[in-house]
This record gives sequence, structure tokens and C-alpha cells, in this order.
Amino acid sequence: MKFYPLKFEPILKERLWGGTRLKQVLGKSIPNDITGESWELSGVSGDVSKVAQGELTGTSLQQLLDEHPVELLGQSVFERFGTEFPILIKFIDAQQDLSIQLHPNDDLAKKRHNSFGKTEMWYVMDAERDASLIVGFNRDVTKEEYTDSLKNNTLLELLNYEKVSEGDTFFINTGKIHAIGAGVLLAEIQQTSDITYRVFDFNRKDKNGNLRELHTDLALDAIDYEKKEDFKVTYPTERDTVNPMVDCPYFKTHYIHLSKDLDQDLSLRDSFTIYMCVDGSVDVANEYGSTLIKKGETILIAASSNKVSLRTNGAKLLEVTI
Repeated sequence: MKFYPLKFEPILKERLWGGTRLKQVLGKSIPNDITGESWELSGVSGDVSKVAQGELTGTSLQQLLDEHPVELLGQSVFERFGTEFPILIKFIDAQQDLSIQLHPNDDLAKKRHNSFGKTEMWYVMDAERDASLIVGFNRDVTKEEYTDSLKNNTLLELLNYEKVSEGDTFFINTGKIHAIGAGVLLAEIQQTSDITYRVFDFNRKDKNGNLRELHTDLALDAIDYEKKEDFKVTYPTERDTVNPMVDCPYFKTHYIHLSKDLDQDLSLRDSFTIYMCVDGSVDVANEYGSTLIKKGETILIAASSNKVSLRTNGAKLLEVTI
């Protein structure tokens, strides 16, 4: 199969905490003024991405995986994950604070939900003045102290707040309590999983006047109660080269700040490659075609591609592989 660079239709999600910056900043055709997420590349059942351009327009990612798994994923990725796409790519606009939450690890997610766990990373694309994220606890906490804080409505006093600005990057491993704060627009890279344990939601009600479901009991054995300084990612920002950011068992991410064209040899990479454009625009070409992406768009390069050319007058990219 001659896989040209594939762009997919965004899957837009209404959220209580969402806003309008997916349209205002990233140019998405959002359905309402509380659109919180744009799923750019998804193999999640019920929300599988479809190709947006070229001769494969309308074809689902799952159909491509079923028919051409090794060509698309790479042999090693196929051996690990079969025909399940292992990564979920999103852009997120938080007009309000998200709920305080965490995600189970692979073992717990498999046992309880027959799912992968959810390790993720965030790259801040834009943030209002004094905007922040919640990442972990501000001290070591016992399970009893944590449960008491839920009863006494004092959980927020135990949490660690991090002020953020453009370019800040965070690695959120499983078990770490966290939340995206109001005024933050970010790119998210995560394991393919939609398993979230929500533990506090500021007593907000949905459009029907109901409090949202909490997962207090499920979360108790999934939380990491230790304070850890393992979440802020420091990375080089040298221009016109590939800078390492995150390297974990589930994905590898690189930062590429281009001021000119760049050619890459992918012949030794036994994995697909994803490019998320977080600023500017770039024409992405391989042996079988080219596709232009701009800020807020994502492209998939099949593992069968041996080379890629990035043609631009200026762009910032996140490159994601397995």
C-alpha cells in the first residue's frame, strides 16, 4: 500500500469545561462554545478516526490497520499491540478547570476494564496569565489523609500547582493525580485509553443539573500518594534538528523547531511517525505524496515510509513514535 502522509478528520468533544479556542486559535469547526477536545488520531472504539484527504478519504484508521497492519504500524509495534492503534492524539482547550483525576496503570486497567492504562504528556501551546496545572501532591500523603480531605472538602490544599507558559511540557505517569487548569490550551499524547478516575469536580453540575460521577473507591488503589518531582520535562530547543523530549515504553516524543526545510531518514525506524504542528505550517512529503499541515493539525506517516521531507518557512512540531 502506498501510504501518503495521512491527515484525519478531527473528532470534536463537548466538555463542561471547554471553550472556543479550538476554533479561535486552531481553526477547528467546533459545534458549540464548550468544545474541550479535538481528537486528532484515535483508535478508541466508537471514536475511530477517518482519513480527511486523498484517495483514502473516509477510510477509517481501523480498516487501514486491519488490512495493512505491519505497513502502517511497523513489525515491532504490530507484535506488541496487534491491530490496536496504541496512541491517542488530542488538542485540549480548558476554559474552566478540569476535574481532579488520575489514571490506572496497565495491570489495573486490564484487570478492571480490559483496557490499557493511560500514561500521557502535555505540551502547553498557549496559556493565560497565571494559568496553572495540578500535578501530584505538594507533600507525601497517606491514604487516610487523602480520604479525610475528600470528606472535609480540603483536597485542593494537598495538591501541587504549577504555573505554565508556552512550551512547558509535563509527563503524567499513571497514578499521578492531576488536572489541567483554566486558560490552558495544550497538545496531549497518551496511550490509547479513555479510563479516567475522577475524584473531585468542584461540585459542578452537568447541563441536566446532575453532579458528575466520581470514582472515589476505584481511585484509592490507583493513586501514587508520594510527592515526586518527576513530571516537568526539560528538553533542548535547538533549531532545525530533532530534540528528544520524552522516552517511555508507550511513546517517544521529539521537539522540532524549523526555520528551514529538513529531510529525515526513517528507514531504520520500525514504527509509524506522527507530526503534530503546534505553530506555523509545514508541507510533509514522503515517497507517495505530500500534505500541508498548519498549527493545530496532525499527520501520520506509515512505518513503510523510508524518508520524509519537511518543507517550511517556520514551524514547531512534536514528532511521536513508538
